[in-house]
Amino acid sequence: MDEDRRQTTDAGHGAQPDRLAGRLHGPQPDPGPAENIFLRLVYMVIIWVMLSLANTVLTVATVIQFVIMLLNNKQPNERLAEFGTDLGVWIAKAARFQTGASEVKPWPWTELD
Repeated sequence: MDEDRRQTTDAGHGAQPDRLAGRLHGPQPDPGPAENIFLRLVYMVIIWVMLSLANTVLTVATVIQFVIMLLNNKQPNERLAEFGTDLGVWIAKAARFQTGASEVKPWPWTELD
């Protein structure tokens, strides 16, 4: 297991592995100068379409992972699990931009992490 994956955090539930350290609440890239509100609307519509696609991809990945676990003695596919984590981080960043909690646009406008 990687050293950075062994980090722990105390979130009131005792120490537990923090696989997302810094990916959501850590330092965020500088969003640059404030943009026109109507340009933001264009980005929001594009990201909304991408979120809809991401939901479909998440559903397919969920079904595939369940079948894998069913056939593999309850063991998940690690690559698919990592993909799910990355997808979840992207969805969270997109939601933060959509709701105005962040001015940083998600991938493909910034690094995927």
